[in-house]
Amino acid sequence: MAEWSIWFLIAGALVVMELLTGTFYLLMVAIGLAAGGLVALAGFSAPLQTLAAAVVGVLATGMLWHSKYGRARTIAATADPNVNMDIGQTVTVPQWQDGAARVMYRGALWDVELAPGSASAPGQYTIREVRGSRLIVGA
Repeated sequence: MAEWSIWFLIAGALVVMELLTGTFYLLMVAIGLAAGGLVALAGFSAPLQTLAAAVVGVLATGMLWHSKYGRARTIAATADPNVNMDIGQTVTVPQWQDGAARVMYRGALWDVELAPGSASAPGQYTIREVRGSRLIVGA
C-alpha cells in the first residue's frame, strides 16, 4: 500500500470518528493528515510528510480554537434561557422599596431584585436571571 493512501485512510477514519463524536478538533487533525498525504503524493520523504501533517494539523486546530466555534459559550445556568424558562419573561412591578419588590408571577409571590443599571420605577420588567426564589429583572 502506498504511503499517501495510508495517510488518507487514517484521515478518513478520523473524519468518521468526528461524525460520531461531533467535535471539530478531530476534523482539524484529519485535515493535517490529509496534508501529509498530499506531501506523500508529491513524492517527498516520510519526515517531510510527518512535518507537513503536524504543522497543518496544529495550525488548523489553533485557528479553530480562536474561532467562535472552538470554545463553548459559558453562561451561568441562572441566566441561561435554555435552562430556565423564566428568563426573558415579563413581570409587572407595582412599586419598588429599596431596589426590591414582591410580585405575583406564575401564581405565586416572588421576590424581585433590580438588575444593576436599571431604574426603579413601577412598570413592566424583563426577567434576566433567577437566583433561587428571587427574580433579577431589568428594563
